[in-house]
Amino acid sequence: MVVNPPQNRLIGEMPKIGIRPTIDGRLGGVRESLEEQTMAMARAVANLLSENLRHYNGLPVECVIADTTIGGVAEAARTAEKFRREGVGVSITVTPCWCYGSETMDMDPLIPKAVWGFNGTERPGAVYLAAVSAAHNQKGLPVFNIYGRDVQDAGDTSIPEDVQEKLLRFARAGLAVANMRGKSYLAMGGVSMGIAGSIVDHAFFERYLGMRVETVDMVEFVRRMERGIYDPEEFQRALAWVKENCREGKDYNPPEKQQSRAEKDEAWATSVKMALIARDLMVGNPRLAELGYGEEALGHNALAAGFQGQRQWTDHLPNGDFLEAILNSSFDWNGIRPPYIVATENDALNGVSMLFGHLLTNAAQVFADVRTYWSPASVKRVTGYELTGRAAGGILHLINSGPAALDGTGEQSIDGKPAMKPYWEITPEEAGKCLDATTWHAGMLEYFRGGGWSTRFRTRGDMPVTMCRLNLVQGLGPAMQIAEGWTVELPDEVHTILDERTNPTWPTTWFVPNITGSGPFRDVYTVMNNWGANHGAISYGHIGADLISLCAMLRIPVYMHNVPEERIFRPSAWTAFGANEPMGADFRACANFGPLYG
Repeated sequence: MVVNPPQNRLIGEMPKIGIRPTIDGRLGGVRESLEEQTMAMARAVANLLSENLRHYNGLPVECVIADTTIGGVAEAARTAEKFRREGVGVSITVTPCWCYGSETMDMDPLIPKAVWGFNGTERPGAVYLAAVSAAHNQKGLPVFNIYGRDVQDAGDTSIPEDVQEKLLRFARAGLAVANMRGKSYLAMGGVSMGIAGSIVDHAFFERYLGMRVETVDMVEFVRRMERGIYDPEEFQRALAWVKENCREGKDYNPPEKQQSRAEKDEAWATSVKMALIARDLMVGNPRLAELGYGEEALGHNALAAGFQGQRQWTDHLPNGDFLEAILNSSFDWNGIRPPYIVATENDALNGVSMLFGHLLTNAAQVFADVRTYWSPASVKRVTGYELTGRAAGGILHLINSGPAALDGTGEQSIDGKPAMKPYWEITPEEAGKCLDATTWHAGMLEYFRGGGWSTRFRTRGDMPVTMCRLNLVQGLGPAMQIAEGWTVELPDEVHTILDERTNPTWPTTWFVPNITGSGPFRDVYTVMNNWGANHGAISYGHIGADLISLCAMLRIPVYMHNVPEERIFRPSAWTAFGANEPMGADFRACANFGPLYG
């Protein structure tokens, strides 16, 4: 299995990070003495970001440094023009000294902004940081302040660890904002079984994310399948790969209702065609133009999508579990490649949650129902087993039919521990282990009358993960909830007893959120009881702080999280809305500044 080289499969250049070295503009001794130090700060930041960050598709993150230091409005304007030409989507201003705040600041209202004011005693970088932050806030242009904890000497060109952490957190979130802008969410179908998240809100995507919503009726899949609007050579190659790598498991349907071998084989063929068609609808396929389908070859420039499936499709045709699972994974018959973000049941809000996690981590995501809270007493009553360790306070059963990426098996590793990694770090052996850990089961016909194939695996324990979910609330708008925690493993016999009380053909993640002892994180039960919807998106790593920074940029308040206060990084203006009550301040600031795109 080859690892594919990075490529941009969507329309539009990858956004760059602009570095703005600002300076005291007084010539005759002051400016001249600061030129090298200021430009050295800019180069150091550019090196840090380009060496530590990549885009979600594996392409390198490029930094653009202003041609000169910025001492006044003329140089600020020249820099803004250069940034427009170069496609800059994120702005970081750096300085070791006093500068003229409103004359040197970045005035673009749509670009996320940060300022690093050097903590040194020779010149007042911190004074400029405070002054320009005040100017941003007065003009309604929120900015992230970066100020090192410890004083540095003027000749120190290193970037302290605390400053590095904030620069990288800001850049990751800022690039996520820039990468969403101008892209599409593709709704393949409409509302699934009355699920509110699949009532796709165009205004939310446009005003908060800068994305458009594209809608395609599911009959388009039937048209393309019946008329052969897919690459027939790739279809044969994909089907052969599936037969070799997708191991069938037990058919849990009653014997008298099980489909025949021929029907199951036909469901495999249809499922593979559905995956090809969904991908082509999202990002296009030049091969279709060669086959005479120029319009279909274009795609919808979709960074994320959702497939309705239930019930109109699944009552008659094979379910979408295969297309969702394989597209969400970091590998298929074409090798190891970036995952596609596809939400089951067209739950666009969980699709956005998955997209946020993907853009921040570059890794695949797990889509799941937040299905059951198992208390220690309930587990012991049903299985005789006493939960211990991280699971001692109870566990959440995360499970859904198809869209959990096979990366969610945890069969990849970092430093010998289970992980989910960016695709370019995944080895062919790890991809093979993910496939080996997964079985494919005939869809339960009571759910999926048209048949199909569902995945089954069990996520390995001891992985740090973050579950999040975006919700829409009338009168409030979008609001985010975040729960950092860990996956846990249960003894085989205990897992089997609990798992088979629900649908045993679906992948399971046993999740324990980090408990704080208060509020919605008083205990594991309370997390479940306060979760705002039936679905959640699970990312590898404790990325709650990154999600909070991203939401602040988009003006989406976070109403529930368990991220330690010292890790939270929001624009400086948020303090003015209630420094002693940061969660309430977040709501007030987001309401005050309004959606990023108006």
